[in-house]
Amino acid sequence: MPRAPKNTRVMPPIAILRPAASFPPTLGLVLADAPADADAIDPALLRIGGAPVLDRVITRVRPQCSGLILATSGDAARLASLKRPVVEGAGPLAGILAGLDWAAARMPDIEWMVSLSGAMPFLPDDLLGRLHAAREAARAALVVASSAGKLHPFVSLWPVRHRDDLRRALIEEGVRDAEAYLWREDALPVAWPAEPFDPFFTISGLDDIPAAERIAARLGRTPGIA
Repeated sequence: MPRAPKNTRVMPPIAILRPAASFPPTLGLVLADAPADADAIDPALLRIGGAPVLDRVITRVRPQCSGLILATSGDAARLASLKRPVVEGAGPLAGILAGLDWAAARMPDIEWMVSLSGAMPFLPDDLLGRLHAAREAARAALVVASSAGKLHPFVSLWPVRHRDDLRRALIEEGVRDAEAYLWREDALPVAWPAEPFDPFFTISGLDDIPAAERIAARLGRTPGIA
């Protein structure tokens, strides 16, 4: 079970064996922060099987979403080739808030947004179906992915109406830790199996590329990836 901070009420993770056949329209927000050090390697732009990590993320989640935007705290120009709307926020939680505000202003009929890590190139192709199925089964307001006993706070399902609560936490309370915030809000963890590979495998640097190449080879050619 994912470990929560001390003095936090824990909601046990649930495993959804069958994703929802249909679910509400959901905006996808890919968190693509640039490294704080300008000389550091940008994991999202590393290549796996000839394609940038960020391209693989977008290709896997695009069919599941009713729209897709990017969030960054760094240079938005580095994302221009992706031809997606970009919102800016100083850190992941601020990026999520910017995405929720964008959804409310630009897609007012959308009630849900899923945040996604731009460094996870093997996200499940039934991600939204399972997150929404868990939400409906548990009547949860916030839902977050987990695997191998680890919470993945950047892969979470948010109601757009939650943006004012998140804004209050960021501005008035100074909250910056996404995982701590999700625990505080009783987010429901949804467990995925980590075998034969963890679908939330994260590219942090060059050392992760060999393992990522092996997973990519196991998956074979991904439609939309040359």
